[in-house]
Amino acid sequence: MRVLVVGGGPTGLTLGIELARRGVAVRVVDKAAAYFDGSRGDSIQPRTLEVFDDLGVLDAVRAAGAPLAPLRVYLDGSFAGEHWMTEPRDPAPDVPYPNPWVLGQSQTEEILRARLLEFGVRVELGTGLTGLAQDADGVTARFATGEEARFDYLVGADGGAGLVRKAIGVAFPGTTDETFRVLVGDVSVPGLDPAVGHWFAAADNPVSGTALTPLPGTGRFQFISPLGGGGDASLETMQAALDRFSAGLRLAGHGWSTVWRPNVRLAERYRVGRVFLAGDAAHVHPPTGGQGLNTGVQDAYNLGWKLAAETALDSYETERRAVASRVLGVSTDLLDKYAEGRADAHKRGAESFGLDITYRAPDATGPLVTGDRAPDAPLLDADGKHVRLFDLFRGPHFTRLSFGAPAPDEAHAYAVLRPGERPGGGRHVVDAEGHAATAYAAAPGDTFLVRPDGYLA
Repeated sequence: MRVLVVGGGPTGLTLGIELARRGVAVRVVDKAAAYFDGSRGDSIQPRTLEVFDDLGVLDAVRAAGAPLAPLRVYLDGSFAGEHWMTEPRDPAPDVPYPNPWVLGQSQTEEILRARLLEFGVRVELGTGLTGLAQDADGVTARFATGEEARFDYLVGADGGAGLVRKAIGVAFPGTTDETFRVLVGDVSVPGLDPAVGHWFAAADNPVSGTALTPLPGTGRFQFISPLGGGGDASLETMQAALDRFSAGLRLAGHGWSTVWRPNVRLAERYRVGRVFLAGDAAHVHPPTGGQGLNTGVQDAYNLGWKLAAETALDSYETERRAVASRVLGVSTDLLDKYAEGRADAHKRGAESFGLDITYRAPDATGPLVTGDRAPDAPLLDADGKHVRLFDLFRGPHFTRLSFGAPAPDEAHAYAVLRPGERPGGGRHVVDAEGHAATAYAAAPGDTFLVRPDGYLA
């Protein structure tokens, strides 16, 4: 099988890794002449950290990034206290990564590219797609380089303005609000503590202000501020926005920056024949809630194993479009609170973590593959060594757990036993503290099949 992934951002890179580690011949192309350099989507949510654990990049992501920092609030230039956008939570046996992690998008992409290269696949820069044609047997792709190549499947991960969705005639309904603009960019601020975030606002309107949040490993901050009717994404505009609040700081330089307008859209379809859409090509989000990158990565994680096995392909749209619709609602609600100046506009709850995603639809008919996230838990293996359920799940396979009963004679099947229970043959692990049985609400004899993307089948 040959698959073309159009777009070398987090979505395309995740899909490339998912396919390559399953032995699929995959190409990842991008029209850009150079890799993106900037923070953009810098918030990695707990469920995405679990995905990165499975992909083998979590250690690198955690080493390069940092936990979400508190915001020091300054009103009219005077310190007024600290604020957490998300209250830190302690790890639990079933949720080992309970808190968002901060890492600039370009750094995340660099880690994913390195992992993809371990499978011998390199992102092909300067290789824009100019057209495609498909038939019952495959897809023909035409590139700006003049090359024409044939693939079994093509995935558009080329962003909201990308060519693939347009080429297959999929509508992208939604709204763009030209009246509300936000200035976002990466800045250097000498003398400002890089271990915490900083919020500057007027005392008579503390909710509407300018935020400077640290970007680990760069010495920079991500700058975000409402922008009135005029102004561009220049350093001068950023400085003027900051000066409104008597911050007394000078911005020394900046990198990536943009003027963002609320753009909320959801593709009417995620699949046409042998062509699929993922990430921003299928849904674009407000930056509130930090969901864009995370939803795209999880699109790719859902699609990868199905595409490699050529199974349940229609369930990709059924499952992921419903998730995107819900996430767009959460992000838009936060944006509305921000625009209205509400006091709860800068609070994030568990609804943004991705841990409550469900594909379960009891009354559904057709190709839906139902399931919920399979929790983690500490165990002992047959040699008495500590392992986790996530260790058993890691990789491109299905995993079967049989609680209190012998494991069937199949690869990646385990009997989950309590201390003193006899294995009865086959692989087994010991649920010494009972966390696995609790997480799965498992009674003796219960069996669970876990999909390659960590959801119950």
